[in-house]
Amino acid sequence: MRRQRGFTYVGLLLAVALLGAGLAATGSLWSVHAQREREAELLFAGDQIRAAIKRYYEEVPLGQQHRFPQRLDELLLDRRWPTVRRHLRRVYLDPMTGSDWVLVPAPGGGILGVHSRSTAAPLKRQGFGRLDTAFEDAAQLSDWRFVYRVAQEDGAEATQPAAPGALPTVPLSALPQFRAGTPSSAR
Repeated sequence: MRRQRGFTYVGLLLAVALLGAGLAATGSLWSVHAQREREAELLFAGDQIRAAIKRYYEEVPLGQQHRFPQRLDELLLDRRWPTVRRHLRRVYLDPMTGSDWVLVPAPGGGILGVHSRSTAAPLKRQGFGRLDTAFEDAAQLSDWRFVYRVAQEDGAEATQPAAPGALPTVPLSALPQFRAGTPSSAR
C-alpha cells in the first residue's frame, strides 16, 4: 500500500511538472502573438497618421500656404476650410506603449510624422510595404518612423530628417493647375 502511494505521488509530481511546462510554452507563444498583433496595429496607425499629414499638407484652401499641422488634433478637424474637413478619423495611441506618439518636428514648424516610444526589438523584419522598406534594418520599434516627405518644385525631395517610410509626392509643377502659364481662371 505504501509503495502504491509513492507511485501516485511521483505520478502527480510529473503531471504538475508537465502542466507547468505546457503553460510556460503557451505563455511565451501568446506573448509573441500579442507583440505581432501590436506591431501590425503600429504599422496601420502610423500609416494612417502619415497619410493624414500628407493630405493636410497637400490639400490647401485657395490662397493659403502649404503647412504642416501643429498638433495631431488638427488632422481630426481642419479649420482652414469653411466646411468640415477630416484627414483622420481619430488620433490613435501608440499601440506598443498605449500612450502618445513621439512627434517628429517639421523643419519649418509643425508635425512631419510620428514614431513609437517603444525600445523593444521588432519581431517583423521583412515583408514591409514599399513605403516602409527602411524598417527592415530597425534595431528597435522607435526606429519605425512614419514621416511624410515633401517634393520640391524641381522634383527633388526637401531637406528633412532621415525618416524611413515616407510617402511619395508629386511636385506641384506637375499638376495642371500649377504649371507656369496656366490661366488663373483654370485654377
